[in-house]
Amino acid sequence: MMKAPRPGNEVERLHALRALLLLDTPPEERFDRIAGFAAAEFDVPMAMVSLVDEDRQWFKAQVGLAICETGRDESFCGHVILSPATMVVPDTALDPRFADNPLVTGEPHVRFYAGAPLSLPGGHAVGTLCIMDTQPRQMDRTDLAILGALRALVVEELQRREAAP
Repeated sequence: MMKAPRPGNEVERLHALRALLLLDTPPEERFDRIAGFAAAEFDVPMAMVSLVDEDRQWFKAQVGLAICETGRDESFCGHVILSPATMVVPDTALDPRFADNPLVTGEPHVRFYAGAPLSLPGGHAVGTLCIMDTQPRQMDRTDLAILGALRALVVEELQRREAAP
């Protein structure tokens, strides 16, 4: 398992994340609705709005997982926040970054992952909107556009939160 390196703007990124005042807060329908729609739209058993702090990825919204966080070192999302592009892993068992990841080799047996970074103005990626499946799969341009549109909805919600007094 390859741990994701820390972004060059990690201190600023964490400051932007904390300023949202979202970590460890109760579920909110606005985020739950987007995660639920993503799972339904892509016909996947798991979808999350994930926030990445120093040590973990924490799920603000989730479908199909009984846990609310994982360690950052085993997270897929830690890799996603390094780039502005959506990361698609068609078969995690064939990707050297993830093949021996406990989320792949054990429950929930993730075999497909796609994550879109949640970037705030200023370029700080604070987390992801991600979908996962227990079977390998592909995404086409239309799928990527839909995931991007859903990501934009999450970012709008984060910006509303950020702008709140």
